[in-house]
Amino acid sequence: MVIAVSCGEPAGIGPEVAARAWALLRGSLPFVWIGDPAHLPAGTPCVRVADPAEARDVAAEALPVLARDFGPAAVPGRPDPAHARHVIEAIATGVDLVTRGAARALCTAPINKAALKTGAGFAFPGHTEYLAHLAGGCDVVMMLACDSLRVVPATIHIPLAEVPTTLTPDLLHRTIAITRAALMRDFGLPAPRIAVAGLNPHAGEGGAMGREEIAFVAAVVEGFRAEGCDITGPLPADTMFHPAARARYDAAVCMYHDQALIPIKTIDFAGGVNVTLGLPFVRTSPDHGTAFDIAGRGLADATSMVAALRMADSMAAARAAP
Repeated sequence: MVIAVSCGEPAGIGPEVAARAWALLRGSLPFVWIGDPAHLPAGTPCVRVADPAEARDVAAEALPVLARDFGPAAVPGRPDPAHARHVIEAIATGVDLVTRGAARALCTAPINKAALKTGAGFAFPGHTEYLAHLAGGCDVVMMLACDSLRVVPATIHIPLAEVPTTLTPDLLHRTIAITRAALMRDFGLPAPRIAVAGLNPHAGEGGAMGREEIAFVAAVVEGFRAEGCDITGPLPADTMFHPAARARYDAAVCMYHDQALIPIKTIDFAGGVNVTLGLPFVRTSPDHGTAFDIAGRGLADATSMVAALRMADSMAAARAAP
């Protein structure tokens, strides 16, 4: 089976990075692109396939495409509301393929939530929530990963002022539990090592700089340790991400968005991958947006898309292992 790739926003760099990823990988890691062939960069060798099973045989010579007619041409940098319904349907098609075993994993190109809401009334904050909905409402968390670091934020796209009230013992427990299960199932780590950051500077410094660590973070961590989990924390976030510290854990659970994303984007800005943990199928995505400002100019970097495809392939193999 091949990997399914949803097209993302046609006016962004999604079609460009998909075409460049195919040129770099070709038959070595075949995937099928779900979208309108007219939106691919001019000159992209592509072939329409009726079924993902055909993709492996043609991927060495051309990009296999499950073709959909999106109607109007795509204008780089200018999302068209007429495309919104088709973008959403491409994601749903990808989920259907992996759910029924016609594809081994799903890799999603970036979408523009405002364009989908305007054009099709998209009611979800983003890809992650929509995928969880399509999967039956399962509990999921977001991981950002590169070769040298995996981070999981317990709270994501909320104002910093709301983090202390949103971060509850139950939320932290669920985040750690989903992360641990995914490290075993999707990354082949039978005894994963997890580091948990504190919320406050110096992890609260014994209550002098905040009491959340004393109030519940330490207790949640200790509960997992009592169950045999290799887990440490709460740790001062400012000393968790240098090379020697990263060597001591397989994933870091952080308390809020920037605490997790700043270190990984500093370490590997181009090669980071967004992974949804907790789904019944493998889903990855390049860790960048639609980049309307450079769309259509030949400047898009496919490094993250290639990394997302390779990680999806590796995760699918881990799930399939006996």
